[in-house]
Amino acid sequence: MTLIKSISGIRGTIGGKAGDTLSPLDVVKYAAAFGTWVLQEGGAPKVIIGRDARPSGGNITKLVSATLQSLGIDVVDLGLSTTPTVEMAVPAEGAGGGIIITASHNPVQWNALKLLNHKGEFVSAANGEDILKIADEESFLFVDVKKQGTYTEDNTWVDKHIEAILALPLVNREAIKARGFKVALDAVNSSGGIVVPKLLAALGVETVVEYYCEPNGWFPHNPEPLQENLLFLQGELKKGKLDLGIAVDPDVDRLVFVNEDGSMFGEEYTLVAVADYILKHNPGNTVSNLSSTRALQDVTVKHGGTYFASAVGEVNVVEMMKANNAVIGGEGNGGIIYPELHYGRDALVGIALFLSHLAIYGKSCSMLRASYPNYIISKNKIELTPDVDVDAVLSEIQKKYRNQPINTIDGVKIEFDSQWVHLRKSNTEPIIRIYAESNSINTADYLANKIIGDIKEVINPHDR
Repeated sequence: MTLIKSISGIRGTIGGKAGDTLSPLDVVKYAAAFGTWVLQEGGAPKVIIGRDARPSGGNITKLVSATLQSLGIDVVDLGLSTTPTVEMAVPAEGAGGGIIITASHNPVQWNALKLLNHKGEFVSAANGEDILKIADEESFLFVDVKKQGTYTEDNTWVDKHIEAILALPLVNREAIKARGFKVALDAVNSSGGIVVPKLLAALGVETVVEYYCEPNGWFPHNPEPLQENLLFLQGELKKGKLDLGIAVDPDVDRLVFVNEDGSMFGEEYTLVAVADYILKHNPGNTVSNLSSTRALQDVTVKHGGTYFASAVGEVNVVEMMKANNAVIGGEGNGGIIYPELHYGRDALVGIALFLSHLAIYGKSCSMLRASYPNYIISKNKIELTPDVDVDAVLSEIQKKYRNQPINTIDGVKIEFDSQWVHLRKSNTEPIIRIYAESNSINTADYLANKIIGDIKEVINPHDR
């Protein structure tokens, strides 16, 4: 059983000993630390909370709410909601922060507290360290009974979120309705089962075949929206009666499409397609992380913009988007960040923009995918013994390839013309992750294996 205390929040499995898992005691401890931090920051004594459909979410919500109220903080509970919905509600409600109770793509035995600042954005690395320090020191000051915070339920924010999406100039309801799309949806029995059908109806999609849309939190398959977990949805599309498939993760911030023939549009290409649509109407800069496909750079350059690569992590993507005034950005895991709405990964706005793009394009989903440069990423890792100095290994690889373009803001990324290899160390275990991209899986695998061989040679020079 596991409890992971990171700068972005607290994540762990349910059941077991306090301190080893996400136990009730740990929920209270870290909720108190976050609430204390909100008050110390001078923000409004109000926190917005929401959760996905995991069975543990209800109890955790009660613990978080009572803890925050005991600090004198008013709690607004959105109930069963999505991560982007809570992100939008925090600044709109003038709150000092937000907590999303979700473990995102992790299996059902996991849950987490995702922490937002007053802007509705994930707390920074420095803020996260401050919160963890408060928790370690247990420097909480609870108020007397007359000063306890209030608790309010607000179930209107999903509708407000959808209304804000519909009001975006580039969301074309008329074109979507005219195409008469027939859509299949896999919402993995979580919040998306409520929210996505409501959005699709508002967009004018009349035929939605719902799979796993009962929000009971019991995931029918691994909830991460990857091809190996979407075989059923692919099979339904292969029957030839639907125009596309949509899959989201439990908290609806990641988005993947399946083509009308059952082939995958590709999680990396969710952002590419949406960016292409945005840039056609609003040229500008784009951002994704270093491990995302080069196709976004190609599309950006085609439209006259400049592409920027950030360190891995939503906080880092957002920071670089702001620094470079990017009009669209995100991550290659199906995460769309559209700043005209808010600075957070949002599958709902991604659906609306993608369907607008596909409707105006006028051809099939697979043909749209074929219109983009075709890159394939090979994802690998090397498990190392704890005594290996990972930083030293990466430094040696950097020296070996010093004549190639190299980016070191997050590990080491080496470019070979239109191909690249990215090496990153894990923050929690002795592992080096090696991602390689090329226009063929064989070449990508070759590049990855070449670097893996170099790493092994650095670690064991006598094995040459």
